[in-house]
Amino acid sequence: MLGLLLVLHILATIAVIGTAFVVPFIRRSARTAGQLRFAFSITTKLALLPKIGGAVLIVTGIWLMIITKMGLSQMWLNLSILLSLLMIVMIGGLIEPRMKKIMQIVSERQSQGDEVPAGLTRSMRKITLLESTAQLLMIAITVLMVVKPF
Repeated sequence: MLGLLLVLHILATIAVIGTAFVVPFIRRSARTAGQLRFAFSITTKLALLPKIGGAVLIVTGIWLMIITKMGLSQMWLNLSILLSLLMIVMIGGLIEPRMKKIMQIVSERQSQGDEVPAGLTRSMRKITLLESTAQLLMIAITVLMVVKPF
């Protein structure tokens, strides 16, 4: 049972972290409004993976903590949980609302040519900083989970 839970936990981690790493690169690669609309359509579909993976990750993580009787006694685990919550707040509370605004602007301007407006480019750069911070948090969480330093 422990092995199965661990495999599910790792697969859920891949779904969450893999998607969260790839999505910003897909969006940043768009150079025209049409490419940006296409990138948004792909990333909107991919957004389901972290939601499902995140739920599985939490359930299997809690279950693993119960089975191993580890609880919240390990500092690396507590820090990992804290960083994960911070990352979730960043993605769900800061990045996604801004991306929805940008997606709305792009879809409204669909008939106005294929050039990305300058204001939109500035907004995307601001989001890039947030996404990069979230990616650094993911790296830190992964290192904590693998190395278990303290």
